[in-house]
Amino acid sequence: MSLTTKKKENMFKKFGNNAKDSGSVFSQVALFTNKISDLTKHLKKNRKDYGTQRSLQLMVGRRRKLLDYLKAKDILKYRELVKELGLRR
Repeated sequence: MSLTTKKKENMFKKFGNNAKDSGSVFSQVALFTNKISDLTKHLKKNRKDYGTQRSLQLMVGRRRKLLDYLKAKDILKYRELVKELGLRR
């Protein structure tokens, strides 16, 4: 369920500039998307886990803000990222 260092590096290499690029908007959105999907799977099994539910809502909000920033900055890269991650936008 959790991400290993190797998986994170691969994700950063794919969406960021290099394997250590954890600060770019693209890699942060990809990381949040992965965490959100893991938490969603957890909540389908554990419906009354309200702490995790709140964490999920906060993460979705953070990802939303990053995507809004990216959309205002560069619409073409935004569309490419949304398509690559399979987000409903």
